[in-house]
Amino acid sequence: MGSLQLTSIRKAFGTHEVLKGIDLDVKDGEFVIFVGPSGCGKSTLLRVIAGLEDATSGSVRIDGAEVINTPPAKRGIAMVFQSYALYPHLTVKDNMGLGLKQAGEEKSVIEARVAKASGMLSLDPYLARRPAELSGGQRQRVAIGRAIVREPKLFLFDEPLSNLDAALRVQTRLEIAALHRRLKATMIYVTHDQVEAMTLADKIVVLNAGAIEQIGSPMELYNRPANLFVAGFIGSPQMNFIEAGRIGEPGAKTVGIRPEHIALSRDGGTWQGRVEHVEHLGADTIVYIETEKTGLLTVRLFGEHPYAPDDLVFATPDMASLHRFDDDGRVIAGR
Repeated sequence: MGSLQLTSIRKAFGTHEVLKGIDLDVKDGEFVIFVGPSGCGKSTLLRVIAGLEDATSGSVRIDGAEVINTPPAKRGIAMVFQSYALYPHLTVKDNMGLGLKQAGEEKSVIEARVAKASGMLSLDPYLARRPAELSGGQRQRVAIGRAIVREPKLFLFDEPLSNLDAALRVQTRLEIAALHRRLKATMIYVTHDQVEAMTLADKIVVLNAGAIEQIGSPMELYNRPANLFVAGFIGSPQMNFIEAGRIGEPGAKTVGIRPEHIALSRDGGTWQGRVEHVEHLGADTIVYIETEKTGLLTVRLFGEHPYAPDDLVFATPDMASLHRFDDDGRVIAGR
């Protein structure tokens, strides 16, 4: 239980069309993440699945049943928002069980489900506390626990980690990944953070201007982007794009090369350039160089390297790792 099928989903606010015919098939137990720039429609699409927004047209099927006209409470979904939305006067235990209580569930069932969720999320020591006595990460775990106790067909997450600091984001990301493995539940997750997408998802849906650009596993999108938009959006630092004619690549408009697929040398290579800036990150060194052939290039070197601004260097791309794109920005297959 927990499959999802979206067919020709459109959503317009007045004359502005936000979703432009979305088709998507999510299998039972999959972890699917929507990514894309601000305003691309990813949160709106999640809200259409939840029933919090009415689709202008199209079909939403959960476990094969059409739910487009079904109210949110009857869709078998549970949603975790960016804001924790916890009741400040209730304890952790009562916050987690409130939805079941309001639905008229028996006390013994509520107790059992809260205990199970609390154990999964390591919240047992905090059950008697109120939200003001918790850290941000603990509050988000309570919000996730509130969703778990409902035993939904679909878990929907709308940028749940964006309010946390960097260390807590990593910790909570690991907890969500472990939770997915334990529950074997279907999860739909919206984020603007591609690191979250790459590390959590079974399948990533890249959205742009209300349409799907590409669907695939994280490494499929990374290694075989369908177009310039996906190639530039997935990966950090971003892929380098070069006008193909400038480097003698016929049959393509644009050539892409990821920063880690370029070698640097002081002794000779394909493109001579000057170092503009260096970021020493410990595990990586990011070197920005300006060459006559390519313009500004980003190069990612593993480990520490003693390059400095104004150094003269040579950049050599791994030709087997080039991505070639046509005049419309689509990848040229077989190249």
